[in-house]
Amino acid sequence: MFRDTRAFSGFAVDDIPAARRFYGETLGLEVGEERGMLTLTLGGGATVLVYPKPDHTPAGFTLLNFPVDDIEEAVDALAARGVSFERYEGFAHDEKGIARHEGGPAIAWFRDPAGNVLSVLQES
Repeated sequence: MFRDTRAFSGFAVDDIPAARRFYGETLGLEVGEERGMLTLTLGGGATVLVYPKPDHTPAGFTLLNFPVDDIEEAVDALAARGVSFERYEGFAHDEKGIARHEGGPAIAWFRDPAGNVLSVLQES
């Protein structure tokens, strides 16, 4: 039934201008704005809707994962742009905040200005 639809995902933020700056300038994504909402264009042409919600509560899970070829380079570039990385119990993080665990990708989590969790990850 939905096989040929152009489905998209979305999530809320509490400050559209801050989200526009973060996703456009800090992360370097293509960001469109219409009717007070943002459209993020991801690699491959997929889009994500970012909409305002004044009483926004960040999700307790990762909303967007960005696969990268070199996680060290990606983490260094994000840190240079003021991004700090989350550290979660149960994961061994290195000094940069990158978690490496057997059977999974190297991953580093960070938050957008609304507190939503994102990640960069590198498959072995």
